[in-house]
Amino acid sequence: MGAFVVLLTAVGCYFISDLVGYRVVALILLMAVSALAMILDILPVVLAALVSALIWNFFFIPPIFTLHIGSPEDALMFLMYFLIALINAVLTSKIKEAEKKARDRAEKEKTIALYNTFLNSLSHELRTPLATIIAAVDTLQTKTVLPLATQRDLLLQVDLAAERLNRQVTNLLSMGRIDSGIIKPKPDWCDLNEIVNTVLMQLVPEQGTRKVNFIQPGTLPLFWLDRIWVEQILINVVRNALQHTPEDSQIEIEVRQEAAGCMILVSDTGNGIPEEQIHHIFEKFYRGPLTLPGGSGLGLSIAKGYTDALHGSITVANKLSGGALFSIYLPARMHYVNYADNE
Repeated sequence: MGAFVVLLTAVGCYFISDLVGYRVVALILLMAVSALAMILDILPVVLAALVSALIWNFFFIPPIFTLHIGSPEDALMFLMYFLIALINAVLTSKIKEAEKKARDRAEKEKTIALYNTFLNSLSHELRTPLATIIAAVDTLQTKTVLPLATQRDLLLQVDLAAERLNRQVTNLLSMGRIDSGIIKPKPDWCDLNEIVNTVLMQLVPEQGTRKVNFIQPGTLPLFWLDRIWVEQILINVVRNALQHTPEDSQIEIEVRQEAAGCMILVSDTGNGIPEEQIHHIFEKFYRGPLTLPGGSGLGLSIAKGYTDALHGSITVANKLSGGALFSIYLPARMHYVNYADNE
């Protein structure tokens, strides 16, 4: 490619050489080689420099159409031209290599920082429920007589802590499958209303005093989707809303039929997302500076991973009235069920 560009440049210069002179032609060819040095590797650029020097000698330096150079000044200029083109190619290559190393180093440092943040968060997420389980079991073992209410409370603590551990393991496994790139959906006809209600039932223990409202459409077709993936998307998005909104906030879920699929909207009445964080919110391990301790920063990245695998899209924006709005679009075939015929 480099030699071809030099050849085209030389053809253009050939028609103006009588007007500008062969020394100006040398500068034009040198600029072409310099431009190539910024986009090509060193070997093609060195070849382009050699070809341009030979073309300039043969077609432009008097006497033309021969490699013989008539004057010592032109011979010295030819040598300088080749050396400048060669040095330019080498230096540009070294600069690009240094820039690449700097980018790789910065990316490596960023990755290490992300993993450190993740490991710190994960250690907290694992240590806390483990400590709860150990303390509760120890109390049950050492106390021979405990009120029934206390026993139930301790068992509930164990159950919640075990669920928290299970959630972290599930997130890690999900992220591993997504990163591997080998996951494939197993679609079936799905009732989105049923999926949303199932997800909300699973998240009741995490709801607290927040109010979750599901705007259930009157008629909705079945969608050809992977039910488990859709559940994982919704669980992580709704859980994110539960974790990052104050008590007594309202969370609203709405399902809409689109022309070629479905749209799931999850909104809340919290404080919204700082504008500088919106573009990073789906990144793996990302946790905002105001995020409370705990959480691995995987939830929304898992939701995006499954959404992308379903060839859909997930976006987030702040509402004018306050709070955040997540929009999940999933393309899917649709099938209407005539329940009247089945009765």
